[in-house]
Amino acid sequence: MGFKMGIVGLPNVGKSTLFNALTRTAAAQAANFPFCTIEPNVGEVAVPDARLDKLAAIAGSKQIIPTRMTFVDIAGLVRGASKGEGLGNQFLANIRECDAIAHVLRCFEDGDITHVEGRIDPVADAETIETELMLADMESIERRLTNLAKKLRGGDQETLDQDRLLKAALAALNEGKPARTVKVDADDERLWRMLQLLTAKPVLYVCNVEESCAANGNSQSDRVAAMARAQGAASVVISARIEEEISQLSDEEATMFLEEMGLHEAGLDRLIKAGYALLGLRTYFTVGPKEARAWTIEAGWLAPRAAGVIHGDFEKGFIRSETIAYDDYIAGNGEAGAKEAGKFRVEGKTYEVKDGDVLHFLFSG
Repeated sequence: MGFKMGIVGLPNVGKSTLFNALTRTAAAQAANFPFCTIEPNVGEVAVPDARLDKLAAIAGSKQIIPTRMTFVDIAGLVRGASKGEGLGNQFLANIRECDAIAHVLRCFEDGDITHVEGRIDPVADAETIETELMLADMESIERRLTNLAKKLRGGDQETLDQDRLLKAALAALNEGKPARTVKVDADDERLWRMLQLLTAKPVLYVCNVEESCAANGNSQSDRVAAMARAQGAASVVISARIEEEISQLSDEEATMFLEEMGLHEAGLDRLIKAGYALLGLRTYFTVGPKEARAWTIEAGWLAPRAAGVIHGDFEKGFIRSETIAYDDYIAGNGEAGAKEAGKFRVEGKTYEVKDGDVLHFLFSG
């Protein structure tokens, strides 16, 4: 599994430019007017992970298969989107299908690119979109509660739980807080996700700055970072224009360009790392002469469930996993060396897979 991140923001903040750069395509039209992106553009990108290349080199793998991440470029929201202004209803439906939201904020000055609100204030922009999503959630919850009222008499437990969770979300929204601020018990987690509330989705604020500020940000991105910390959210600084330039270069040229700009890694890498942390995702590897492959799971998954990402039969017939931690695999220069060092482990159904584990599953089927 990878995950799907929706790129949202007001018009003309650099969403489509960033999308084009991230997916190395020109599928999204980047133009200086609102609603140039009518349908959501979807692009898959390989998740960069230097560990995978090192594992493949040691194992002599013929093929390297990274895990993948999906970006959805969603057309610019405007004030009143929750009431259908602009192309509001369509945008909100597209957001609902995503696992997380990358909220692109304009943190650069450019007189040639208009701002839909006529001013540069990323914190206010964030509040505008958050308000629209909250209003949309309130309308949706009230409609669902009305429909549930008829079913409550039957005493169905899931209906009762759904009613309770929706009322908890509505209480938070009425206090001006997004649904993600509601504390949800582990037993309610599955049903909570099924509600698909817009403001329950994790948010990553993406500060789009001018090229000269890509390394350290600017005063506007500092304000966004402070806002994110106060919310318990995450933020990342990116120059969409730099990312666009990098996307046209070879790997070697891109590395040199980043060094000249004083950057240690591309914005894509920072964005994915922030996204993974936001959703609590982890990566494990399968390695052999045929291929070295990365797999994405959620933190806390036990070995059988992690095996199911490869194939459902692996989970159903799980027997055990042969496990080597990444650092031990590298230190031993492969499986044989790790075994000699006593770092090869056999784990059962209760083993919690760790980030970087090199695994081989045994199953009956």
